Amino acid sequence: MTTAPVRPGPGPGDPRTPRTRRARAGRWVPPQHGAWAMLLLPFAAGLLPSWGGRPVWWHVPLLVAWLAAYLFSYFALLAVKTGRAGRVRPQLLAYGAVAVATGLPVVVARPAVLLVAPAFVALLAVNVVAARRRRDRALAAGLASVVQACLVTPVVVLVADRPVTQVLGAAAAVLLYLAGTVVHVKAMIRERRNDAYAQADVGYHLAALVPAVVLSAWLAVPFAVFVLRAALLTRRRTSVALVGAVEVGCSVLLLAALALPH
Repeated sequence: MTTAPVRPGPGPGDPRTPRTRRARAGRWVPPQHGAWAMLLLPFAAGLLPSWGGRPVWWHVPLLVAWLAAYLFSYFALLAVKTGRAGRVRPQLLAYGAVAVATGLPVVVARPAVLLVAPAFVALLAVNVVAARRRRDRALAAGLASVVQACLVTPVVVLVADRPVTQVLGAAAAVLLYLAGTVVHVKAMIRERRNDAYAQADVGYHLAALVPAVVLSAWLAVPFAVFVLRAALLTRRRTSVALVGAVEVGCSVLLLAALALPH
């Protein structure tokens, strides 16, 4: 008995290798690297003891459900935008199953988290309409996504059975920062030649500095850095990788400031 010759796959030096890997990963992982900071920063803010948070074991399935729900929503909105739900059916089934399996026990144990459900649905509707009109990258759609992400901060606190009012300041600080990133990233990349966006970027961060300091004196440091970031980087030719790296550093700086007593 003979066997068919084995065709060697692309080796490490083959240019097809990274492209193939990226294509396979893109089928399951959205190419929106900044979204992970938008998801994790508000979640982490809800865990901070300095703002009334308290980590509990229920936060583990909540985090899994939160990430799975984002992945499900990404591919659901992609289906709305393209009108080709069949192409993303495996992703919808897999991420939807994970979100339900991990999120439902949390809802049963802490039904108070449903208090934020109407706001989630309303903001999701904004993104659905934007996707249908192929305006999913518009400023309004980005801001709706940011507000939706920040709603997880009170959810984290409700799951820990703690008063929500104590964490509202941290949620507001995260919202101020993430809303600024929507403007900043557009000014850096898609609207790099637009003077109005460059001015709006600096102006927004200058204005955000005031309420941030009111929330906590420690927030003066990161928000002053955000102003400098906008003033020095906007309109400059900068790689997407560098923009992402700067945003990661800014997120860590903000979380560190929020962790300090206020």
